[in-house]
Amino acid sequence: MVSTTLRRIVSPCWKPSVEGENSSSGGVGNGRVDGLLWYEDSGEHVAGEFSMAVIQANNLLEDHSQLESGPISSFKSGPHGTLVGIYDGHGGPETARFINKHLFGHIKKFTTENHGMSADVINKAFLATEEDFLNLVREQFETKPQIASVGSCCLVGIICSGLLYIANAGDSRVVLGRLEKAFKEVKAVQLSSEHNASFESVREELRSLHPDDPQIVVLRHKVWRVKGIIQISRSIGDAYLKKPEFNREPLLPKFRVPNSFEKPILQAEPAISVQKLRPEDQFLIFASDGLWEHLSNQEAVNIVNTCPRNVFGGSGTYPQSNVRIGIRHEC
Repeated sequence: MVSTTLRRIVSPCWKPSVEGENSSSGGVGNGRVDGLLWYEDSGEHVAGEFSMAVIQANNLLEDHSQLESGPISSFKSGPHGTLVGIYDGHGGPETARFINKHLFGHIKKFTTENHGMSADVINKAFLATEEDFLNLVREQFETKPQIASVGSCCLVGIICSGLLYIANAGDSRVVLGRLEKAFKEVKAVQLSSEHNASFESVREELRSLHPDDPQIVVLRHKVWRVKGIIQISRSIGDAYLKKPEFNREPLLPKFRVPNSFEKPILQAEPAISVQKLRPEDQFLIFASDGLWEHLSNQEAVNIVNTCPRNVFGGSGTYPQSNVRIGIRHEC
């Protein structure tokens, strides 16, 4: 059962439509604005329906979200699919904005070269987007050094040819609502894992990658951080933790790592999973960590499952029936 407090936190995301300013939803539909809330109650993509919501926590919105539906290669003939992107920025909006603008183009390019979608296509697209952003940092570093400290988590889901591809770098999360017919209940299934130093497995991965650095993860004020600076271990951007050439003046001292390093401290390579969608798979929830700090996987699934169809889309029996996106930004 979802508490009254938790329902109050997320209820603005599913309010009835009101007229407002239009906002881009990454190429699909038109959103509405109500104060710090941007939302789109219901729209269609090639695999079903979707809804989106963005709640701005601070004056500067550092995050972006994206939904692209249609051809996912350079050929209009296909393959066709749907891409969902959650780009949770930190330090500024530049990286999330850059990913929103360039990642899908790289996915289309590599899908065309590969003659189809694959995990390798997505991995190449992430790394190409990272390299392009680092080149931008290189061009602007002397006049705008702050850009070297800007980064973004990157969570992407792609539905194509009956398969669901999930790629994650950072601590956003995607949860599947799956119908358990025996119990007539929709259960939450987490499809991604967070790259956050609060998890022992992430700390162990960092220590294995940096065996000669006893300060690769540091506990400060009861919070584990990479180099005592940042909680996530994977991201796009954060150039000052990827390339030693940016770990210097004119970047402010508070962003610089005290000791020099040779290999990147953070990684841009995503963790990727591929699975076949099943008839009992009812919907997907993509969200940044701000939502999951307030809701458990099952609580979020319960809210979506019990929400009226005309507000938040509906559930279907076809495995590609719905993509639902909820984002609560904590900028």
